[in-house]
Amino acid sequence: MHISRSEQKRRVKEIETLVVELAKLSRQVVEKCPCSQEVREFIKEADGLKGGAKKRQLKYITKLLKEEPLDELYKFLADRKGGELVKNKQFHEIEYWRDSLLNEALEAKKQCGTEHVEWTEQWGSKVAASIAHELPGAAEKTLLRLAYLFVQTRNPRHSREVFRYLMAIREQQRFTK
Repeated sequence: MHISRSEQKRRVKEIETLVVELAKLSRQVVEKCPCSQEVREFIKEADGLKGGAKKRQLKYITKLLKEEPLDELYKFLADRKGGELVKNKQFHEIEYWRDSLLNEALEAKKQCGTEHVEWTEQWGSKVAASIAHELPGAAEKTLLRLAYLFVQTRNPRHSREVFRYLMAIREQQRFTK
């Protein structure tokens, strides 16, 4: 799935928020942080900095963490500060999936119109397959139907229904773990 520049910027902003929250923790708590020793040292250094120097340090830490898996850090921070960051991350992820699915559906319908082929509820979607893979329990057929209904009617209710469906699957996963 291609990630737009705007989505890349949003993801970096989320990592930046994570880093800012980590920098607010005490040095003893940061020492237990599930990341490399180098990153822990940079976070501890940021504690003593002020103003622009601190911002630059936090941006640098964000750059270091950009390519690393962050699930452990989010879990660590959620245990320390509550699950607000994790909820926001999941919320934005589900919004991204919904928007990608609906945009792909709009393109598929346009393509069918160009080729004079009937567009059906069982249209082929790479995004729906990838969502079903990323989010076990999500039925690809249901996603296709909801996206189809949105494109046919352009009713925002169907867009919200896609979001609610994905959120329900995510919540169900959380409780079964």
